[in-house]
Amino acid sequence: MDFAACRGIAEGPVFIVASGASAKGFPMQRFANVPMITLNGAISMFSEQGPRPYFYVCTDTGFAHQQPELYAKAVRLSRRLAIWPSEVGALPVSTKAQVFPLAKAARSRLFDALFNADPDVVRSRAFWGNRARSVGFSKDLSQGFFDARTVAYAALQIACHLGFNQVFLVGVDLDQSVGRFYETPGQAASRCHLDEAYQRRILPSLKLMADRVVDEDFAVYNLSATSKIPASVIPKISVEQAQAIILGNAAQASLCSHPA
Repeated sequence: MDFAACRGIAEGPVFIVASGASAKGFPMQRFANVPMITLNGAISMFSEQGPRPYFYVCTDTGFAHQQPELYAKAVRLSRRLAIWPSEVGALPVSTKAQVFPLAKAARSRLFDALFNADPDVVRSRAFWGNRARSVGFSKDLSQGFFDARTVAYAALQIACHLGFNQVFLVGVDLDQSVGRFYETPGQAASRCHLDEAYQRRILPSLKLMADRVVDEDFAVYNLSATSKIPASVIPKISVEQAQAIILGNAAQASLCSHPA
């Protein structure tokens, strides 16, 4: 399916569940009624009896081969899949999920960098060097997404595309030294290049999002106290604070839909 088919279909809060070590303490059942986007091996937190992922996102081209059981589980459980076109026709198990092929956004031209003519594709204003011209944030995935070398950034763009306006990051630690919560010693591990990508691609991309995308209609919060992302870029909050924000906005929505 084309991403245009799912643009603006959602609203309210969403959790993006990643595989950093801090995700192990996330009380998923407490938020079972809130949509969840999960990434790569973080699908291991989901079960047949629990909430199904609203979206599963996998940008790691080797993940399906390195973690075949987890990948098959994601295909089986998730309501929607965002995967590379080469993987669409090679799914390991049957699925009822809607499948959306991923594509990268085009690099900025000089005109794009200077004038940002398309409001749905927010690009870096730096136009020197290929690296700077590939930094951006897509609000419309039918025009592709910007790859920041972490799948969590792709998920943030998908959340915005879908229409969610409160995004809560779980397990987005970005700490390569700690590893992923689902991997154990002796087990095959997926490649990880977080350390080398953090300063040159991940942090600049997150700063662009914080400066030019986040507003009163699109808020992002980080539930990982140990995350490398500075609180000045994405504010860090507790699970209790996240619950209060979600409940507070649900009450406000109820008042608006049922005026006195």
